Amino acid sequence: MHGGCINNSMVLEEGDRRYFVKTNKPETLTMFAAEAAGLNEIIKSETIRAPAPLCWGVTAESAYLVLEHIPFGGNTYIGNSRLGEALAALHRTPSSGFGWRLDNTIGTTPQVNTPTTEWADFWSRHRLGYQLTLARANGAPEKLIERGERLAEAVSSFFSDYQPTPSLLHGDLWGGNWSTDTSDNPVVFDPAVYYGDREADLAMTELFGGFSQDFYSSYGQCWSLDPGYPTRRELYNLYHILNHFNLFGGGYAAQAEGIINHLLAEAGG
Repeated sequence: MHGGCINNSMVLEEGDRRYFVKTNKPETLTMFAAEAAGLNEIIKSETIRAPAPLCWGVTAESAYLVLEHIPFGGNTYIGNSRLGEALAALHRTPSSGFGWRLDNTIGTTPQVNTPTTEWADFWSRHRLGYQLTLARANGAPEKLIERGERLAEAVSSFFSDYQPTPSLLHGDLWGGNWSTDTSDNPVVFDPAVYYGDREADLAMTELFGGFSQDFYSSYGQCWSLDPGYPTRRELYNLYHILNHFNLFGGGYAAQAEGIINHLLAEAGG
């Protein structure tokens, strides 16, 4: 199978049975185990379809993850509308705190999910702060790091009138990580699960495209957004832009610095 840039993938057939299989280096077993746990967390919510993990393990040559094979349909009007409804339902899956019981990955980057009671503290330390630490090690401009650290200290200012409750998040919800089955029911996959502000999932849907207005209208009818979302959307997507810099380098540093400067201006700094 083609399309992924991290793992090798294939469909195995045995008679009329099919399995979707990912493989990678042996040391990626913990990544696959966390992905399987994340898929099970979504499935357990009974809100949206995700491929069921069947088994995972390691051989001398590779780690592997075997998933239920789901034939895909297309991203139709009905599918987009149903995705909005299903995502709102997923986000109503509660938790006593932010984070998750396991660390996982965002792309190939470790994602720290240490449970925390305060959302602003969680985002400052385990999302923005962690990516800035990696960015410094990867040669990001010192001005970006210095201003990014100033922003991390000011994160709480974006939540003075808005206190999110922990919601179950897909965590990596761009257009390439969802589709529909042959009955137009939405299917999500390749998650980076944790419990956080639902706005973080919605922000990423706007970062790389792949979601129609039908999706946003459907979600909004189920659960409207706070007026401060457009500003926090930049804060949440900064995490993914910094991660892309840490994975791929290039112009993502300039993009991240522009977002940081705008958010600092919003925060009065």
